[in-house]
Amino acid sequence: MLDSFFDSETYSKIDFTSTKIKKGEYDNCVFNNCNFQGIHTSNIQFIECEFIDCNFSNTIVGNTAFKDVSFVNCKMIGVKFDNVDPFLLDFSFKGCQLNFSSFYKLKIPKTKFVNCNLESVDFSEADLNNSLFEKSDLKAAVFSGTNIEKSDFRTAVNFNINPNKNKLSSAKFSRTTLEGLLVSYKIIIE
Repeated sequence: MLDSFFDSETYSKIDFTSTKIKKGEYDNCVFNNCNFQGIHTSNIQFIECEFIDCNFSNTIVGNTAFKDVSFVNCKMIGVKFDNVDPFLLDFSFKGCQLNFSSFYKLKIPKTKFVNCNLESVDFSEADLNNSLFEKSDLKAAVFSGTNIEKSDFRTAVNFNINPNKNKLSSAKFSRTTLEGLLVSYKIIIE
């Protein structure tokens, strides 16, 4: 049972490491320049919310619901998204630092990662069908058993995706980044 309901509210410059976030449902709320670093947002529902310039690094998101949520310019290092509530899960990321985060086994088709740093992110066994990786850095990101069919990697950089270990039918790549599909074959490209 939810403790509280918050609708169309704006939260600015709140440090939730010292001011405890209230458990409940946040509907159509905006969080601007807030600090969630290392706190538990477990069992909280965020519906049609926007997080701008927030620090989410190492936040515990067990059973947290993100339904139609956008993250803009957020620091989200080490977040285990694979523990979120998967029901109606829908989020997008723009200008975010997501290094060392995990999306293991998540079904998140049509997810947008725009201008994000995704270094060492675990996408193993995730369903990213029809997702967008626009101008995002995927250095050391893990794709294994991942469905990236119809996904767009044309402007992504530093990815290493083994075509034999992932589903990538109709995925889009640019000629200049094809090397990221061939690294596992240990061939020389000049």
